[in-house]
Amino acid sequence: MPIPLAPYPLPPAPYTPPANGSQSQLVCSGCRNLLLYPLGATSVCCAVCNAVTAVPPPGTENAQLVCRGCHTLLMYIRGATSVKCTCCHTVNLAMEANQVAQVNCGSCQMLLMYQYGAQSVRCAVCHFVTSVGVPVPPTTSTVEQKLNC
Repeated sequence: MPIPLAPYPLPPAPYTPPANGSQSQLVCSGCRNLLLYPLGATSVCCAVCNAVTAVPPPGTENAQLVCRGCHTLLMYIRGATSVKCTCCHTVNLAMEANQVAQVNCGSCQMLLMYQYGAQSVRCAVCHFVTSVGVPVPPTTSTVEQKLNC
């Protein structure tokens, strides 16, 4: 009588995040990897380096940026104006995506718009690179004055 063969085990199913949004993410405090964790957790243990990272309180909205010094992904609480990198200690400007500034091109004087925090901007007309300082975000009254003109 033939012996029945055991079936091969099925490969694990690929990870798909839950549709109901019951997970969130943060950056590991040890190795800087992105960690997924279930909502309601108070801390997360990294599977790579075993570092335990505290989860921010509920209702805290996070944002991300790449460090301009070492290109590490940094996660911070939205609304912060600067973020200090824990790897290279560079202080990064953390401006919102919709905050823009203006400068005249250093060559053709074309009015250029750029995101706050940029160190330079390239003109789309003459391709000249204009160096810009660290701008101060406009106040609400400045924005209202420009809109009322």
